[in-house]
Amino acid sequence: LNEVAQPGIHETLDELTTRLAEGLLEAAEEANIPLVVNHVGGMFGIFFTDAESVTCYQDVMACDVERFKRFFHLMLEEGVYLAPSAFEAGFMSVAHSEEDINNTIDAARRVFAKL
Repeated sequence: LNEVAQPGIHETLDELTTRLAEGLLEAAEEANIPLVVNHVGGMFGIFFTDAESVTCYQDVMACDVERFKRFFHLMLEEGVYLAPSAFEAGFMSVAHSEEDINNTIDAARRVFAKL
């Protein structure tokens, strides 16, 4: 609890999550993979969709769940552990470093090339 009470900790967490989300979007765009990444604070969701945004149940149900499954398993092979369902959120923490984020984005680039 002392850690989360530190000044600026929530801003730092949001910055880390934003960096991850933007990096995943950039990597997907490079591979022509339609992707939406929603995030708030340390929580994020990855959605394979042509839609501009994912904001409700119907939007989520229209996403490519099979592609998410392939993404999830290929990321596991890269050593990146994500929530196993397209319907679950992922979580960041301030224990994640810039190096962790960069490694995750690099792994996603390799995986997107295989999708």
